[in-house]
Parts: sequence; structure tokens; C-alpha cells
Amino acid sequence: VQLQASGGGLVQAGGSLRLSCAASGRTFTVYSVGWYRQAPGKEREFVSAISWKGGSTHYADSMKGRFTISRDNAKNTVSLQMDSLTPEDTAVYYCAASNRPPTGWKIYFVDYWGQGTLVTVSS
Repeated sequence: VQLQASGGGLVQAGGSLRLSCAASGRTFTVYSVGWYRQAPGKEREFVSAISWKGGSTHYADSMKGRFTISRDNAKNTVSLQMDSLTPEDTAVYYCAASNRPPTGWKIYFVDYWGQGTLVTVSS
């Protein structure tokens, strides 16, 4: 499975960005697709995930209410709408895929990683 992330950029605090992850290859072998992020000097942390078939979702607590994950099965893409961004959201965002359901994501359960896309939120 190959994952291609896009949509990062520079935005002011309070603004919005939409990230996209295009999946290709044996996508039917994965259960869910989602996002991790890594800020400078910090560990990579879970953001959100969505199951390919049922569309069930899971979010990290700090993203609930601000981020929305969605999928388009016809296009094999997963999107992350990020609203009310703060400078603390500045990070490289990585698309990922796992054979686990969204609620079961741990970093060591990620089976595929895409390249990161940088999100910078200015104050």
C-alpha cells in the first residue's frame, strides 16, 4: 500500500487546512487509514483514523471538535479537515494505514506510512 499526503502549508491561528491522503496498491488489505503528527522535538502522536468500509472514526482527545476525518472510497482518499488551528498544531502530518480498527491504533500497529506534509500555524 502506498500513501501520498498533501495539503500542508502555512496558516494563521484560528484558520483551517485540509489534508488529503491518496492510497494506492492493495488498499483492500488494510482496515483503516488515518493520521499521525510529529512536532519538532516531540514524539509522533496519533491524530485520527477512519475505517475504509464502515467509516467509523476515532480522534485524539485534543483534536475532537476541531478536526474531521472523512473518506472517499471511490477515489481511495482520506481527508482531514482541520479547523480552529493553533500554533500547537504545527507539525509534520503523516498519513498512515493499519490493519487495526480506528480505536485500536497504536504507533507500533501502523503497517504503512506515507511521507509527511508540513503544517505551520503562525500566531
